[in-house]
Parts: sequence; C-alpha cells; structure tokens
Amino acid sequence: MTKAPSFVRFATLALALALLGVVSAQSTTALRVASTASVTTWDPSLSFSTEAVYLANIYEPLLWANAAGSTEKFTPALATSWETSADGLAWTFHLREGVKFHDGESLDADAVVRSIDRHRAIGGAAFIWAPVSDVVAVDAMTVRFDLAYPAPLDLIAASLYGAWIVSPAALDAAEADEGYFEAGIAAGTGPYTLAEYQPDAEVVLSAFADYWGGWAEPGHFQNVVVSIVSDQVLQEQMLLAGEVDLALSLPPTSYASISADARYAVQTVVTPFNYVGFLNTVRAPLDDVRVRQAISYAVPYDDIIAVGAEGLGTQGRGPVPQGIYPWSEEVPQYHQDLDKARQLLAEAGHEGGGFTLRLTYAAENAIERAFAPVLADALGEIGIQVEIEPLLFNQQWAIAKADPVEAQDIFLLLYWPTYSDAGSDNLWSMFHSSDVPFFNLSYWRNSVFDDLVDRAIELTGTDRATAQALYVDAMTLLVDDAAGLYFLDAGAWYAIPTYLSGFEYNINYPFATFFYPIRLAN
Repeated sequence: MTKAPSFVRFATLALALALLGVVSAQSTTALRVASTASVTTWDPSLSFSTEAVYLANIYEPLLWANAAGSTEKFTPALATSWETSADGLAWTFHLREGVKFHDGESLDADAVVRSIDRHRAIGGAAFIWAPVSDVVAVDAMTVRFDLAYPAPLDLIAASLYGAWIVSPAALDAAEADEGYFEAGIAAGTGPYTLAEYQPDAEVVLSAFADYWGGWAEPGHFQNVVVSIVSDQVLQEQMLLAGEVDLALSLPPTSYASISADARYAVQTVVTPFNYVGFLNTVRAPLDDVRVRQAISYAVPYDDIIAVGAEGLGTQGRGPVPQGIYPWSEEVPQYHQDLDKARQLLAEAGHEGGGFTLRLTYAAENAIERAFAPVLADALGEIGIQVEIEPLLFNQQWAIAKADPVEAQDIFLLLYWPTYSDAGSDNLWSMFHSSDVPFFNLSYWRNSVFDDLVDRAIELTGTDRATAQALYVDAMTLLVDDAAGLYFLDAGAWYAIPTYLSGFEYNINYPFATFFYPIRLAN
C-alpha cells in the first residue's frame, strides 16, 4: 500500500481534530507545527539527530543553557542548585523536589545516576561525558559527578544530546529489550508526552498533567501536532494558508515578503552553524602560509553571505560560531583585499597565481553549492584556478580521510558543536594536532595552538575567564596562520503569527523548539 504524502496525512489529522473542535488558530487545544525533523530513534540515549525537536519537550536535563547575552548562563531544570569543588573535580547537583516521570515514578538521585551512566555507556553523544569518572548518589536528592580532570560540567549537563533524565522503570525495560523505546515510549519529566507517531508524517504531543512546571497559566497548548514536511516551500504554503501555526524551516528567499506581512512577527537569529574551508597545509602550494593568507584576503565574504545564505549570517571569526563559548570579537578577521592577496602570492613565488586548486563540497548542502562558484570566481581574479567538485558528503569525507597528500586542496564543511562549548569541540576537533581529532582536514599541526587549547580546556571548569583569554590567543594564531577559511556563521529566521507569544530561539538548542512557553497571545 502506498502511503499518502506527509502533508496529506497532516491535513487528514488536522481535519479530524477540527471536527472535534480542537484545531484552530485561536484555540489553545492544539498548536499546529510544520518541521523537517524526522525521527532516527526515540531512545533518549541514542538520540543524536533531529528528533531532538520532540525529545526536548518530552525529557529534561539537569540544567538548561540560556541564550547568549542572558543575565544568567543557566536555568534550573531538574537540578535547582549546583556547586563545584575548588579544583573542578567534583560537581554536586541538588534535585528538584516533587517531580514526576510520565509513568508516575518520582525523580530521585538514582534516576539521574542510572540515566547518565546509560548515556555514558551507549549514548550517541557519550563522548561529552569523557571527563566523568563516576556518578554518585550522595543522598536521595543529591548527585555528585567525580571528574578525572576539570571540565565545564554545567555545559555538559545542559546538552541537547546525551543528558536527558529517564524514568528508572523505562531503563529497566530497556535493559531487557534494547528496542524498547522505539515503540514511542515517553519516559521523561517534560511538559509533553508522546501521543501519536506516524514515521515521516506526524508527531502528536499531549500535555503531561502532572508536569512540575504546571498548567495554571492561561494560554498553554494542550496538544502539539507536528507535520513532518521536508520541503521549505510547502511549509511556507501551509503557514500562509493558515494550515499550521508555526513553520520551522522557511525558504530564505521568502524572508523579505513575509517580513512585510503584518500577520507575522519575524525573528532573525544567529545559529551555531559555522561554514569553514579547510586548506590542505601538507601539499604545495598551500604549505606556504603566504599562499593561504593570500587566499584568505581574496575571499569575498560579504558576497558569500549574500549569495550562499541570502544575507542571513555574519562573517566568521575562526571556527567558533557567534553566541557560543568561547567566541570573541577580539579574534581578527580577513577582509577582501585583492591587492594584498596578489602581493602575498608574489612574495611566495607565485606572482600572478598560475596554479589550480581542487575544491570539494557536500553536494547535498545548498549553501555550499551556492557560494562555491563565488569563491572560485574571486580566486580567479588573483590567478588561481579552482576546480569545483561536488560530492556526497560520505564520498568527500572518504577522500579527505584517506591520504592528505592525495586529498582535496579546499574542503568546504558545515560544522556545529555538540554542546555549548566550541573550545573543546570545534577548536580541538577541527584543528588540534592530535591524530584523534576527527575533523582536522587541513592537516595543520601547531604545538603552540595545541598547548593553548589544552590549557584552556583544563581551566574551563575552574577559571573560565582565563580559559577564554587562552582561547582568544589560540584563535588569533589559527586565523593568522590561515589554516582554514572562515566564511560565515549562518543565521536563520522564523515567522511567528501575531496571535502567538512565547516563541524563543536558543542557539544552544538549534534542533529543538520548546512548545511549553508558547501561548495564545492576549
């Protein structure tokens, strides 16, 4: 039997709910949403993809990380207070009283210990817990994390992946049946439970009556009906037709027209999605820093943002995205200066360019596809020919990881941190000299950079100000040595109907939309 397209099935469900009197733009019974987010797994430990949209409303961590610029860096979730030892090797969390799991069990320290131990053992993001040597229930409502080395456990505990606290009864069931969660089990403490799921079609969430945050305030939506729609244009059509209240992925080209529509309040936001270009530093001519700097000066950053991201983005300051620790405006940037680029090429013995570079990008990435020719044209102006080769990402990856001497010259990559620490992730993973970092595709090695990053990582859990200063030094060195090209930190936009309030984007949770705060506006 052929399945109906997802938007048809959404319309069918919406009609059914409408006949029951529960779907209306002016009703708090159902919030209607269009999202591209499919579900890879319902297992809160294994989750490492876009199902986070739903899991973030079903489960909760110990802490929520607040958006950049907030007065407080964290909001208490299942922990109401926490402290760390002077040496940063012990973090203690005091749990919220009176919290119930969806299955009726009560939150306690044992649930936290068992949840984190499971994430550490089998989680898709298990590596974020690498600093942790043990998790201990001090008493019924107190948990201590013992660390092998200092680390920012507050940031780790607030991760979108691998940090959810799960009902002990569900953990028991999952031990007996590893596929237990895939039936669509909701075993968290969050404001919503999973009411219905049709793969690649709909997800329906329903209010958890015993949610500790309560439902007394007027305007809460009791149900959230999410249609999984991969096409941005179709999402836009559904929004404009009033078939959904929120469309979470709209075409960049529609930004101007919808911004002018009085029915919507448009929010533009920064995201953790950072576009870089690795320069292959182990083969000529890119083994010469002057050639790499020349290319950096030739890049038309403003044009790349305009063409690649429809103007929704800002020029990158290294590989750490704006709004994520340890980003800093103190880190220098290149700006297009073709005369400077030609001068550097001449100093390096390549007056007038005269060589060809091979550039690869992920064919499935529309932004890279759009700006790769813009970059090639700019390098052509200083005499460098660029051969553009679109590949599926797995093919591009295989070439880059095989033999650096035979690999690409320029590798375009979209990257984002797993949790809100781009020092221990982006900087270490992408440019550290160790053979372990997965994404060091410039093959750049610099012991001074390594030392700065290693020291900053060690201090982040105990002296974040000093760690920040070390990271700035490391990022400045990275930019000066031109190991990569730092194109843009991508932006995004949302069109919120004026009859809704409470929608908030949080850069720390780019794949999650929190439905509980959304209300019907007065």
